[in-house]
Order: sequence, then structure tokens, then C-alpha cells
Amino acid sequence: MKNVFKNVIKLKKPVVDYRKLRPGNILEPQYRHLLLMLGWVWYLTMYVLTERFIPVEKCHVVHSVVDDMVPFNEYFILIYCSWYLLLVGSICYFAFYDIESFVNLQTFIIATQVIGVICYIIWPSVQTMRPHTFANDNFCTSLVQLIYSIDTPTGVCPSLHVGYSMAILSAWVKKEDAAKAWKLVLTVWVILISLSVMFVKQHSFTDVWTALIMCGLIEWLLFQRQLGKKYLTAIER
Repeated sequence: MKNVFKNVIKLKKPVVDYRKLRPGNILEPQYRHLLLMLGWVWYLTMYVLTERFIPVEKCHVVHSVVDDMVPFNEYFILIYCSWYLLLVGSICYFAFYDIESFVNLQTFIIATQVIGVICYIIWPSVQTMRPHTFANDNFCTSLVQLIYSIDTPTGVCPSLHVGYSMAILSAWVKKEDAAKAWKLVLTVWVILISLSVMFVKQHSFTDVWTALIMCGLIEWLLFQRQLGKKYLTAIER
């Protein structure tokens, strides 16, 4: 048992020793991939600015006939919130154990952020599907209310919740040593997350399909292959 434990620890040894990271050496080859995290600083800054200076009255209401067929279901908020674990967990894992995948993921995410912000400025959007009252009073509805209070219903098309999820899937699919079972689980997870944004009325179906088109375009432009084709190739190995 002791030897097994040592082998696990050995396999999980980080590929970069961040204990030596300092502001003065972040441009060195072993650390400069972290500069891609500045994309988050830029995006969050633009998010605050667009939220502040683009009034709701100027936003276009996004709605689809599919939205009327999708009922509100507060239990999907658990899947919706699992996105935060998936996002942070994937970024941290790659930063410690797979720098190439980290770069792939962050590059994809930055591309979605740039396209998303451009869309939010040129064609500001808003959705009006959030329920004002809830049939049930439970933990999930309380969590939905918390999310509603933090995240405004503006700047929704395309959905970056879906966009980031597809970026994560793309990075894991390209990781050749990742288990097939994990890739299948992740695929189902991402599909459920993409559905959850509609069931908790955070996004319209229009936000979802536009995000998928955006991600397909990014995948082709950045990696010269579509996500679906790469996924099938990886599964067949």
C-alpha cells in the first residue's frame, strides 16, 4: 500500500515548480504561460464596463420558440454551478500537470471572451425569462436566486457559460493520455451544463446555439480541426 501511495504521488508531481515564481521571472519560459490568465482581467474589466455603460433599454431581447418548451427546473442549478468546479479544476490541473493543454484551454477561452465582448457591445442582448416567483422553496431555488442576484440577464448572446464549457471539452479531448472514460463523462457533463443554462432560465436556446457556432469557428481557426471530429478520433483510439 505504501508503494502504491508513492507511485500516485510521483504521477501527480507538477511539471512546473511554482514555488520559484516571482514577479520578476514570470517572463521566463517555464512561467510565461501564466500570462494568458491576464485574459480574465481584461474580460472582467470589460464585463463591468459593458454592464455599467450599456443600459437595459438599449439591449435586444433574445428569445426562441424552444424557450417556451423548456420548463424552469431549479434542480438544474446544481449542474449549472458544477461548471465553476469544472472550469477552475481544469485550469488548475493543466497549469500544474499539462502546460500544452493549459495554453490550448486559455487560448480558446480568450477567443470566446473577445468574440463575446464584441457581440455584447455591437449587439447588446438581454433575456426576460427569469421567473419572479418559485413553486418550491428549497435549497435549489435559494441558489437560483443567489445566481440571479450576482449575474444580470444582460450580455447573454452568445453564452460564455456554454463557450467556456466547450473550450474545456476541446482541451481535454486533445489530451492524448486522458482516459476515454473521462472524455465520455466530460462530454455528458458539458452537454448537461449547456442544457442547464436553459432550464434555470439563465440563457435562451439562441444563446446556446450561437455559442456552439462560435466555438466551432474558434476550434477550426485555432486548431485546424473541429471539436466533434477530434473527439471521435480520440475515442476510436
